Amino acid sequence: MSSYFARKTATLDHFTNGRIAVHIITGGSDAEQQRDGDWLDHDTRYRRTDEYLDIVRQVWTSDTPFDYVGEFYRVKDAYSDVKPLQQPHIPLYFGGASGAAVPVGAKHSDVYAMWGEPIAAVKERIREVKAVTPPGRSPRFSVSLRPILGDTEEKAWERAHSILSRVKEIRAAKTENQLPITPYFNSARPQAVGSNRLLQFAQESEIFDKCLWTPIAAATGAYGNTTALVGTPEQVAESLIDYYDAGVTTLLIRGFDPLGDAIAYGRDVILLVRAEVQRRERQATVVA
Repeated sequence: MSSYFARKTATLDHFTNGRIAVHIITGGSDAEQQRDGDWLDHDTRYRRTDEYLDIVRQVWTSDTPFDYVGEFYRVKDAYSDVKPLQQPHIPLYFGGASGAAVPVGAKHSDVYAMWGEPIAAVKERIREVKAVTPPGRSPRFSVSLRPILGDTEEKAWERAHSILSRVKEIRAAKTENQLPITPYFNSARPQAVGSNRLLQFAQESEIFDKCLWTPIAAATGAYGNTTALVGTPEQVAESLIDYYDAGVTTLLIRGFDPLGDAIAYGRDVILLVRAEVQRRERQATVVA
């Protein structure tokens, strides 16, 4: 229930000293939702999310008990004595690329999350969200990418193709042994609009911009952020800065080797990105 979730996250915000954020994922696949007992169709789920977040936000911020009657939720005297430590409320991240999702995300999100699409497409998505954002709101934007690093450009591409080969091997083994193919190893066309967008880009080209690589998205059905930035740390950092220039302020990166890549990102990439952003911010301040 939305009000229960709001109270628990407000408490957790205090336990973590104001360090939590909440990422709202409505669900892009009817089949996956039905496995958990949710039989609403895609667009209806987003209407439900809208109501859910209406209640959550009001529980976090209301000084008095309130009633709410909607299509999906009805609460009476909803209230929480504990308010989030972060003010005015816990940051809300939101993902969704469909026509039903965009207005809901524009209305509620503090950070609108996107997968790693080409720069031009990201700019257009940002324009679309801003066009339906209610007055007084100004959501920030996040892009999720999976950098593949190498000491040299050649080594980075060798590693990228090795990862792609491994993905294909796993899928082939599952098919041969008639084992269930989990979403991340399923090349069938998904229902989620965001996934279909990545697949469309993969059909158009293997490489976009400087080093955005799409074949892993094609091999997995694009179930998740499966597009990669391939290159040296300097090349990847430069590409991440291009997203910053496009209007992205949160860069979510994860690797195919979780521990090793996390170490490499922290040592070789993140510092470069932060330094360049700080340089540009200082320059902008001087110009202003």
